[in-house]
Amino acid sequence: MWFYPRIIAHRGGGTLAPENTLAAMRCGLAHGFHAVEFDVMLSGDGVPVLMHDPDFGRTVRGRGRVCDTPAAELAALDAGSWFGPQFAGEPVPTFEQVVAFCKANNIWMNVEIKPAPGVETHTGHVVAALTQRLFAAEIAAHVPGRNDSVLPLFSSFSFDALQAAKEAAPGIPRGFLLDTVPPDWQERLRALEAVALHTNHRHLTERLACAIKAQDVGLLCYTVNTPQRAHEILSWGVDAFCTDRIDLIGPDFA
Repeated sequence: MWFYPRIIAHRGGGTLAPENTLAAMRCGLAHGFHAVEFDVMLSGDGVPVLMHDPDFGRTVRGRGRVCDTPAAELAALDAGSWFGPQFAGEPVPTFEQVVAFCKANNIWMNVEIKPAPGVETHTGHVVAALTQRLFAAEIAAHVPGRNDSVLPLFSSFSFDALQAAKEAAPGIPRGFLLDTVPPDWQERLRALEAVALHTNHRHLTERLACAIKAQDVGLLCYTVNTPQRAHEILSWGVDAFCTDRIDLIGPDFA
């Protein structure tokens, strides 16, 4: 049930570049990764942009919120200096810009829908509707089980965001993100028609991994940063994982 790359560069470049930027995507590519994970939320004027935190202060200096700031203003902010002076001036990219880069370089995408509190459904709908438009040709050419990796994979911790994404772009597959796996995980995945469960490797056991895989769904873990742990969870049947340590764990690790 997993038809996608197995080793995925977390937020583009892991620990080697400022997260969720085009510089990060270029970094991951330079290390041989043709699979990336990144976060998408809405700007103040409803444009999907790459950002993890809803508030400024960590990756973008200053005070403010992404959901209150127009995309043009976000693009003028410095999203790289926090990481290192060589990345000074690196802008906040739009989702559409990153899709264009990834398509041009044959990079598969795990798109995490990251809504600000209170706009889960709206964010899921907007991100999915844009994805539906950007991948119209790939959706039309998709043959399940044969060329699945031509499409990105949505994921989100928000059930409501994924439900909205399912309605707006039913042709884009979905993976449900859960920090810990609850007893009703099967019901939640069925309701979303999700193809995969994504979870924190720290809370995963071999017994639980086997139970999930017995239900014929994909199993992805985040964020695995040591080769030892990577080998262990892969031996349990985990299909894929994200890593920050793209310098230690290469794209062909599995």
